[in-house]
Amino acid sequence: MGIGYRIFVRPLLRFQDSEKSHSRALKMLRLMSSSFIIRPFLSLLYRPRKEIPVECFGSFYKHPFGNAAGLDKRAEALRGWDAIGLSFIEIGGVTEHEQGGNPKPRMFRATSSRALVNRMGFNNPGSKKVASTLAQHYSKFGPPSVPLWANLGKSKRTELEDAPSDYAASMGRLWDYCDVFVINVSSPNTPNLRELQHDNALESIVKACQLVNQQHAQLSGAKEKPLLVKIAPDLTDIQLKAVVHTARAAGCDGIVATNTTVERPEHYPPNEESVFSQTGGMSGSPLTNRSTAMIHQIYSMTNGEWPIVGVGGISNAEDAWAKIGAGATLIQAYSGFVFEGASLTKSVVHGLEKKMRKHGFSSLDEAVGFSHRAE
Repeated sequence: MGIGYRIFVRPLLRFQDSEKSHSRALKMLRLMSSSFIIRPFLSLLYRPRKEIPVECFGSFYKHPFGNAAGLDKRAEALRGWDAIGLSFIEIGGVTEHEQGGNPKPRMFRATSSRALVNRMGFNNPGSKKVASTLAQHYSKFGPPSVPLWANLGKSKRTELEDAPSDYAASMGRLWDYCDVFVINVSSPNTPNLRELQHDNALESIVKACQLVNQQHAQLSGAKEKPLLVKIAPDLTDIQLKAVVHTARAAGCDGIVATNTTVERPEHYPPNEESVFSQTGGMSGSPLTNRSTAMIHQIYSMTNGEWPIVGVGGISNAEDAWAKIGAGATLIQAYSGFVFEGASLTKSVVHGLEKKMRKHGFSSLDEAVGFSHRAE
């Protein structure tokens, strides 16, 4: 269906509102995966036939590819993501308080440039309702067969100085259901949120979340959950070093690089001016090289000792391979699913497996960071 999606479905998307088409696609995935008749066909069509096993953040991953935050804010299609073969699922961003997000329209598609611009503004039902959704899912179906991640954001109405309690409250509500937590301080669509990437602000958020982490682990007799931080691609080199140092010193287990960018490509078709002139964060192919370069920098400054999750402009195996070479152990896509459809997972994983065999790597661990060793 990958070719069919590109030939028949993707052209139709040009005539639909971007946010509405995303909602329809998510609803369709949820409904199809709910059918005991259709679900096996989803797996037959889209689930990778190859495995590239890797252990990271205390969990086993069948391959390194998962979805990025934003695709399933409400945790409504968990069975669908599982069925199409993702090795991990990230829900959210989730905030402490329910919020509708920014005024519509707020998502824009540049098809020729394979880019999206959005200013969603963390629209989500709030962590209490998301926790209830997960509780119902777990009661009815059990947990997903793959690790479940939660992306945590700050409520718009919460003042910056109160951000630690906002993040910590969401983590506490979701702790029983999620395997990994991502502190999102890098969305450009919540006013002043990116100020939380720096020094004392970031440290206070991480420590507040770690306290909740420790408390829940002690009460349940389980291990603490891995905690990551997600950064913006618009940081300067000096800012990046400071964020990495602060996050590591505060006890973060890894980093997600990167979120969307407020920058715009230098060259694009004239008919896409209306998209790129919109305010908001840009994702997709124009972000590919910048996010890969930041992964390369982080791997170098941490001597490859701090796990990196690579995201930003992955639409094929070549993009994914470049990020693994730069130092990413796990990778994620968002816009790639919009432009390539559900077949993206299989094409990326099968392509990575071929790359590994071609270059003589017997495991993903051997491949991570290979571009540094070639320098």
